[in-house]
Amino acid sequence: MKKSLLALAVLGAFAGAASAQSSVTLFGVVDLNLRYVDNAAGTQYQMNQDGNASSRLGVRGVEDLGGGLNASFWIEGAMNPQNGTAGGQTWQRRSTVSLSGGWGEVRLGRDYTATFWNATIFDPFGTNGIGSSGNLYLVSPALPTGAAYGTLVRANNMVGYFLPSGIAGGLYGQVQLASGQGSNGNKYFGARLGYASGPFNVAGSWGRTQVTGGVPGVTPPFGLGDSSGTNWNLAGSWNFGVVKASAYYGNLTYQALDQSNWYIGLQAPIGLWTVKGTYGAVSRSGIEPYAPGWDNQSAWQIALGATYDLSKRTALYGTYSHIDNSDGARFIVGAMQGQPGGGAGANENSQGFEVGIRHSF
Repeated sequence: MKKSLLALAVLGAFAGAASAQSSVTLFGVVDLNLRYVDNAAGTQYQMNQDGNASSRLGVRGVEDLGGGLNASFWIEGAMNPQNGTAGGQTWQRRSTVSLSGGWGEVRLGRDYTATFWNATIFDPFGTNGIGSSGNLYLVSPALPTGAAYGTLVRANNMVGYFLPSGIAGGLYGQVQLASGQGSNGNKYFGARLGYASGPFNVAGSWGRTQVTGGVPGVTPPFGLGDSSGTNWNLAGSWNFGVVKASAYYGNLTYQALDQSNWYIGLQAPIGLWTVKGTYGAVSRSGIEPYAPGWDNQSAWQIALGATYDLSKRTALYGTYSHIDNSDGARFIVGAMQGQPGGGAGANENSQGFEVGIRHSF
């Protein structure tokens, strides 16, 4: 009898905690495709994922604390629907807790960096799939073995402040600071400020990263000890109704490397279809011999794609992308998603095509 009463008390406590929560939502995306790629590693036919949106599983919740104050959490991990592995249980896409009100939001944990938002929001492909503008970023195999710049997309141990939505008619922004503790070793400070009104949206961001340990394989002094990099960008879009145009320009300095990226993009809704395309390029300069092979590299990419909405949650899609490398560059399609078998030789072109289905819940 006593055990039953104790069990009821425990259940009652959990029920009380649950009822205090304004909302808890389970959400996710499953995205799979059939992909063909052709680069220095040869022609490959694959089943792949994340061609239209990143596959994920997450839980988020909000509690109303009264007086306009809210507490919230967000945990989200990547899924691998190709083989059903549970890699997403690491929750490394996002893991945050925050307090928010009319004054804005304070958020703690692992999250996107301020300097990544512009790159993905204004890209018609959302930095997903073989058409991603991220194929021309500072990612493998475009870097020497062992090189790392760990805050291009996310940062650990980060505290951020976000302006409240709707302030000053459309002003938005954030400031973030990551301590760099633990194995990640990347201290980060970044900020983003933008303005959106009607069809117009423009934003700029700036960030600085200190990387512990330098880059293995790069000649001293840049390959030893701590190093730092600076990343800034400016992007915008205008929705004309029949077509939405966007543009991006960014610059990143890291060790002895100076890299500039830009792209222009178009999206056109046609009934249940959305047709999109981008053209972008990357150029590099380096300091020899501290950045051997990096100096004067360049590449351009063209990507064309279309999605067909079967419903609000489900879509079919197809994308074609081509990268032309020169002056020793070795960028490949699918690099942002860690393209399997995606070896690239200097000056070797890379192209690919994928068709797939995406479902969100």
